[in-house]
Amino acid sequence: MIWANFLHIYQPAEQQPDILEAIVVQSYRPILEGFKKHKKVRLTFNVNGALLELFDRYKYYDLIDILRELGQEGRIEFTSSAKYHAFLPFLEEKEIIRQIKINDETNKFFLGKAYNPQGFFPPEMAYKEELAKIIADLGFKWIILDEIACGGEVEKVDYTKIYQIKNTKLKVFFRERRLSNLIMSAVVRSRETLIEAMKEDLKTNRYLITAMDGETFGHHRPGLEKLLFDVFEVPDFDLIKISEIPDFYKKVKIVKPVKSTWASSKEDIEKNIQFLSWSDPENIIHKWQWSFLKMVLNEFYRMDKNHSRYQMIRKKIDLCLSSDQFWWASAKPWWSLEMIEDGVYRLLDAIRNIPNVSKEKLRKARDFYENIVSTAFEWQRTGKIRKMMKEQESVLRIPFKDRTIGKGGAERGVYYAFLHMMKNSEKKAAKKREYEKAILWRDAIYKLENKLDIYDALNAIDLLRTKIPHDQIEKTIKKYKAKYREIRGGQPEQRGS
Repeated sequence: MIWANFLHIYQPAEQQPDILEAIVVQSYRPILEGFKKHKKVRLTFNVNGALLELFDRYKYYDLIDILRELGQEGRIEFTSSAKYHAFLPFLEEKEIIRQIKINDETNKFFLGKAYNPQGFFPPEMAYKEELAKIIADLGFKWIILDEIACGGEVEKVDYTKIYQIKNTKLKVFFRERRLSNLIMSAVVRSRETLIEAMKEDLKTNRYLITAMDGETFGHHRPGLEKLLFDVFEVPDFDLIKISEIPDFYKKVKIVKPVKSTWASSKEDIEKNIQFLSWSDPENIIHKWQWSFLKMVLNEFYRMDKNHSRYQMIRKKIDLCLSSDQFWWASAKPWWSLEMIEDGVYRLLDAIRNIPNVSKEKLRKARDFYENIVSTAFEWQRTGKIRKMMKEQESVLRIPFKDRTIGKGGAERGVYYAFLHMMKNSEKKAAKKREYEKAILWRDAIYKLENKLDIYDALNAIDLLRTKIPHDQIEKTIKKYKAKYREIRGGQPEQRGS
């Protein structure tokens, strides 16, 4: 089967250096060095220009060098995007075009001839109909979206055909949500588990597209970066780049993608709240943020382009267009007072630097800042944020016990395999008098058994993967799965239990 993988990495333009360092060490460097080492890997890759500038500013030159080298070798292809990760469906056409052009200028500067994007990745895979013509007019051949954009629900894409957006020459490739999520959650972690997940599809003549955030591997999920290449090395799949798919599949189907992101649900689309995390109709902070941004832009557009401060203010506003401040104000479940204040302060700083802004507008700008920040603090202080997070059903986490024993059959073996490994780790730690470690594993076992693991910032399963070699984990899982296959009867019900 032909398999095209897409990976996206991004950090805010003013990311704190200690946070960036942690992500580089845990995720970016292991991943990029892995790409360099594993010669079979073929990949479509997005790195926003803002992140390349961060690599340069903090002297992570080796990462830029590896990206350039892999691109020159033709082992990865780069997509274009918006430099500061702007949420494109809410921007005017001229701002969308600018975000794309300055991204391409930055990436071309750092990556040279290796950067020659045919495809476009809209941040968050956020799409609206008007975006297609803009992207096509800029000369791109294709765009990548989540499969839910094809008709408003998943599993409607025919992966034996190539899709083209109605009334344009722009092709659209749809990311398969299910397998992408299985890899990111480490359910698919080896040849065996990948084949199991794709066993029905392997009987067909279809292609496969996965798309994932690079930071998932090693940073958000410690140890997962080691599994990424095990999955990519499966010999049953031929890895290609997305731009190469039309070389193998010629039938074209015309489609009109719906407004969506890669996080949208069918229910979100039906309710027309598919952009909830960036513009929630029930969230007054979101309303103020977008109104403030619009006011700042309108004042800037009146400015003389020959003014000595024009370019400086233009750069400030480019940074203000980042989607981060809106995302972190959603509280469903993402929330950060720091990011909210940082975003609104940038807007205040920008408008204060624009010449000839009326005192009334400056007062209104100050009011926006104070209203947003004070409301954010009030929501956190009164417990409203916790309530909003709790009510957000779409981010409900499922205990590991329910994801394994709850499925029944051989999956019960997965649960008991991990329990076995944790108990062994506890005993070994205690024997070495490493009592803190022993307590850690004891507590982890208790949480798994009582379905309390959903409250951990670092899940016990992820922690175990960093401590035990991957092949040993797979061997233990295989052993316990085989045991539960043997004892399972031929009928669905289990008598006597």
